[in-house]
Amino acid sequence: MTESLDATRMACWRAYIESSQRLFTQLEDDLRTDSELSFADYHVLVLLSEAPGQRLRMGELAGRLVFSPSRLTYQITSMQKRGLVARESCPGDRRGSEAVLTAAGLLTLREAAPHHLRSVRSHLMDDLDDAEVACLTRVFERLGRRLRADRDASATHRDS
Repeated sequence: MTESLDATRMACWRAYIESSQRLFTQLEDDLRTDSELSFADYHVLVLLSEAPGQRLRMGELAGRLVFSPSRLTYQITSMQKRGLVARESCPGDRRGSEAVLTAAGLLTLREAAPHHLRSVRSHLMDDLDDAEVACLTRVFERLGRRLRADRDASATHRDS
């Protein structure tokens, strides 16, 4: 019984990896076509738009993204040159800096978001079979539960 469960779990993860790689490539292509943003650009803009004051310390932003510090610096510098974000010193911390969403970045995000959501829906519906959708749904539900638990634990820890 355990062996078949492990084989099923491995098959699910393999399907998840293969389908998510294919989906990511398609979404990246669509996003670049519609808005000239990379998926990483879009993710940074979304995180900044959801942050208080539309700004995040670079360390916190790196923690929310899967970027090395040097890759994040390159990403932010690239976005800064295009006017999507600004970089400012953190008050009271000479060593740190914050990424700040600019008005142009917010406008770009607002213009790209509907196209991106439409692209996600169409690729999920058209390009993935039922087994892949079911597998992705299970993985994202499990991930969502874990992220909510981590967030609740973090909030409880801060309140103590």
